[in-house]
Amino acid sequence: MKLVKVAAAALNQTPLAWDANRANILQAMNAACEAGVSVLCLPELCISGYGCEDAFQSPGVQKMAEQVLGEILPHTGDLIVSLGLPWFHDRNLYNAACLAVDGRLVGLACKQHLAGDGIHYEPRWFKPWPRGLVATGTVCEENVPAGDVVFESNGLRIGFEICEDAWVAERTGSELAARGVDLILNPSASHFAFGKQDIRRRFVLDGSRAFNVGYVYANLLGNEAGRAIYDGGNMIAQAGQMLAEQPRFSFADVQLTSAVIDIDQTRTGRATRSVAADEETPDQAAPIEFSFSFPTARLETTDVQLPDWEQGQNVKHEEFARAVALGLLDYLRKSRSGGFVVSLSGGADSATVATMVWLLVQLAWRELGRDRLVEKLASVSDVQTAALPEHLVARLLTCVYQASANSSQTTRTAARDVAQAIGARFLELDVEGIISRYTTMVEQAIGRSLDWRQDDLALQNIQARSRSPGVWLLANLTGSLLLATSNRSEAAVGYATMDGDTSGGLSPIAGIDKAFLREWLRWIETTGVAEIGPLPALQAVNVQQPTAELRPPQAGQTDEADLMPYPVLDAIERAAIRDKHAPREVFQFMEVKFPEYTRGQMADWVERFFRLWSRNQWKRERYAPSFHLDDENLDPKTWCRFPILSGGFRRELAELRAWLEEADTPE
Repeated sequence: MKLVKVAAAALNQTPLAWDANRANILQAMNAACEAGVSVLCLPELCISGYGCEDAFQSPGVQKMAEQVLGEILPHTGDLIVSLGLPWFHDRNLYNAACLAVDGRLVGLACKQHLAGDGIHYEPRWFKPWPRGLVATGTVCEENVPAGDVVFESNGLRIGFEICEDAWVAERTGSELAARGVDLILNPSASHFAFGKQDIRRRFVLDGSRAFNVGYVYANLLGNEAGRAIYDGGNMIAQAGQMLAEQPRFSFADVQLTSAVIDIDQTRTGRATRSVAADEETPDQAAPIEFSFSFPTARLETTDVQLPDWEQGQNVKHEEFARAVALGLLDYLRKSRSGGFVVSLSGGADSATVATMVWLLVQLAWRELGRDRLVEKLASVSDVQTAALPEHLVARLLTCVYQASANSSQTTRTAARDVAQAIGARFLELDVEGIISRYTTMVEQAIGRSLDWRQDDLALQNIQARSRSPGVWLLANLTGSLLLATSNRSEAAVGYATMDGDTSGGLSPIAGIDKAFLREWLRWIETTGVAEIGPLPALQAVNVQQPTAELRPPQAGQTDEADLMPYPVLDAIERAAIRDKHAPREVFQFMEVKFPEYTRGQMADWVERFFRLWSRNQWKRERYAPSFHLDDENLDPKTWCRFPILSGGFRRELAELRAWLEEADTPE
């Protein structure tokens, strides 16, 4: 029985933060050595950070990554460890994983399949390495084998599937199995999306079973570069059995996951199954020889226990809470901000954002403890005085209710109740005088009075914009981060005032639809996150119909009356934007999905959506950075591109109307 103890480490890295990234790598290697690990897999591009964007193309960045690699090598100790960095070779830049062994570099494996869809733009910076090609490359002034390399130590063969290499139909692992690999390392930078961990589990388990190998998967952790959140979730599998899986969404900088693999068992499995190499592929199975002695390993009984919340009925609700909470903490500390400010309107969106800051503190306090959490929040003044979680919330979060003549006691009370329940600092500002001065000034300039009959939109917008300067001033006083509160449903149709409710340095919920937000708030009110429980004060928000409260109270303004029912809006958005259907097709889908509405009403809503979508692309271009939470994001900088100027679907909408008129005409 040939046993080897392997490990994966999730790291909370930051692009171009060389010293911090190196410290996390060294911490992971030290922990692995203390645990008796022989082979350690670290995440993709862990030295430079994955989200360096166009800085990857800088020769200075490439040289610094190699320099930091040289600083790490002497500390590798009794380890085989993979270290990711951008590597320039023969006029091209490659996404590489260096294999270091006992203090020296033995070679590089280069990524063969680049992620170029959705949030990823790897082909902009890197070249894919050709399958089957092994070259000689220079790294840290050493000539080493590079490319599609299989490494061997004392008979143990190691190969790489680097992130996307495992997601494509023709996985790199199938050839590695044909070349006799015993252990596949997968250094990944796989961003969070709802339900994505189930897909990762499948390719880890399926790869280990189909290739009869030990499989080690390591992922990034936390909000690395601003928009993408990485949930960690290290996994180790063998021959179709999950040996270890790390709980996700940790607030720690480093998470080590280890297990013992029986190499003889995987080889026996390969011997009894037909694994044939591609006859047209050059034989690159010659091993890279280097000397290494494995410490004695003990076969461990594994019992993978996922947290209860991952096995319950509300996984998406839990993931949303944990992903945004983790993203907010990392954004706060990496931007060196002094806290958060939220314009708390008493409605669902701002209540969600404020609640997320409360959850951040509750979850991080439970995992890290007071001292480690306070250490992470070094940029926040007086944070050391926080003895309890509620003290820390009060120091981190300021909520501001800004009343106009159209604000109601209902929303004022709801805002105050939520702020008090979560322990936030709560302020009230009266902005009616500011609004009046603006309108009077403009009336005098244009020589007429403004009225709701002909100036409705302008009078609504000036109220929202008048709230922005005061809340920005409060944020600036403490160097805090102003959080915008717009959601994805509003972004789709531009139902937001630029420089008003869109004001902020970060828009944490701009990637999630309003229907889900309302459902999530009801869940938080009555059930809540597993370790924390419910927040009953949210009832004051949940009993209301969403309203901007920008028209006079007698107008009875609600969001859905201005737009359409949110479930309809969200369904139209998915069909039109995510699924790329034309207006007539969208109408046909909606007619089946929502039979309770008339054809005329649904046609009006479909037409309204496409008109507003096209008209408001400029607003989406100006939104503050938002978190990527699923494949329905509308962020034009990372996911959903659309021209600012377009034909606005005029012809398509005219055809929809003509088709409806023809269908309604009696024969």
